Amino acid sequence: MGNLTYDTVSGCFVQDDGLATGVPAIPPRFGLIDDSPERWTRFVAHIDQLKNTSDSNTKHKVIFFGRHGEGFHNVAIDKYQHQAWIHYWAKLDGDGEIVWGPDPELTAIGVGQAISAHEAWKAELPFGIPHPEKFYTSPLTRAMKTCEITFDGILPDDKRRAIVIENCREHNGAYTCDKRRTKSYIQQMFPLFDVEPDFSEEDTLWDENVREAKKHLTERARKVLDYIFENDEETFISITAHIGIIRSFWECLGRSPYELPTGGKNVVFERRFRPYPRFRCFACHHQGCSHSITN
Repeated sequence: MGNLTYDTVSGCFVQDDGLATGVPAIPPRFGLIDDSPERWTRFVAHIDQLKNTSDSNTKHKVIFFGRHGEGFHNVAIDKYQHQAWIHYWAKLDGDGEIVWGPDPELTAIGVGQAISAHEAWKAELPFGIPHPEKFYTSPLTRAMKTCEITFDGILPDDKRRAIVIENCREHNGAYTCDKRRTKSYIQQMFPLFDVEPDFSEEDTLWDENVREAKKHLTERARKVLDYIFENDEETFISITAHIGIIRSFWECLGRSPYELPTGGKNVVFERRFRPYPRFRCFACHHQGCSHSITN
């Protein structure tokens, strides 16, 4: 799999334009450019056409990325601003007024943002929006609660069981807001969710002294994509997570980042393929050299 490459199939969503500005947290039709009554039928037909004309090394997926709604740590960040937050406050559990760690809950605004995502799904159902066929979520409460609220009633309970995976969690370490709760807590509070195999009872990945390197965050995102493309036959996937890991997904896809607010949704039509090899020069035995092919 080493030389397999990810990219996006552009031209379907307003977010595909790296220069797009003013895109709301949840754009109409989740950003689908086609606004006709047949829009989702046409989109699915477009996907099927690409699948049918692609080689065996190419796979297509549509991933609905959802950022969690506002948590109490987001309120604290706004209160103290970035520099004071990362250098002092983020390492505490709270300030006597706000509790943000470990693993903060959604605020009332955050719950409302998740409800807005739910309503956005309901609005597109009459137009045939394809349901996610597989759900993944971060093990942090703010993401799991957002996922739960977003899809409640959109699908039957047995069709919206999310898999809780460590690699979808936020940029990890040092900040108490990014330390998860126990496996037992997750299973008790989110009975419709399934934790991945080998999910530990305690959070053994969070280190109070070390903030995760961004390179490792990108490696985690790549592992999630590799798993989905290797193991999931389904085309439509939902991932509910955090801005740090979502940006890393975009980096893996070569996608230009844009600001995704809390509660925001971003749909990416992506493919994984094996690039065609360039000719190997008979003169120097390197690919893509400057020698003429006739030399």
